[in-house]
Amino acid sequence: MSEGGGDIQALIGAMARLPGLGPRSARRIVLSLIGRRPGQMAQLSALMARVTENARPCSRCGNISDNDICPICADPARETGEICVVQDVADLWALERGRAFRGRYHVLGGTLSALDDIGPEDLGIPRLLSRIAEERVREVILALNATVEGQTTAHYIADALPEGLAITGLAQGVPIGGELDYLDDGTITAALRARRSF
Repeated sequence: MSEGGGDIQALIGAMARLPGLGPRSARRIVLSLIGRRPGQMAQLSALMARVTENARPCSRCGNISDNDICPICADPARETGEICVVQDVADLWALERGRAFRGRYHVLGGTLSALDDIGPEDLGIPRLLSRIAEERVREVILALNATVEGQTTAHYIADALPEGLAITGLAQGVPIGGELDYLDDGTITAALRARRSF
């Protein structure tokens, strides 16, 4: 016997396909949403519709924002001489949670992969090189995941960067095979502060 009607089952199925959620978690979330006052469900629905319509990548760094330029890139107090290169937006947000980095970011949107036919142009690496020249960057922090693909991408970027630029990577606290989004704020902060030459 299935729970609820067709639309409820469809909503549970859609939620279960989200990262980090399985069928049981999705069922609990849907039941919680249904059990709340109708106004809260309507507000959530309206917010989801607005985010769907307005969310876009920042034209400068690739962060997700509802403006062409994200708040980090628009903040004049951010240090413009440092760019922290990350694999995806979740990694950028993980680093921001620790509040240890006050520079700018560049989101690659993935890693190099010959098997998946993902090359430098697909990741915006040429755009990164242009930003480095335009923004007078002194240091590039390669904060990519400690996976084979992440490190291959980091080495490719390091080789493509101009001479005389400080190139660093995260240090202690990031395990081999670890992903930034799953690390606690203290580990990320320690790794960023103890970064090493790449």
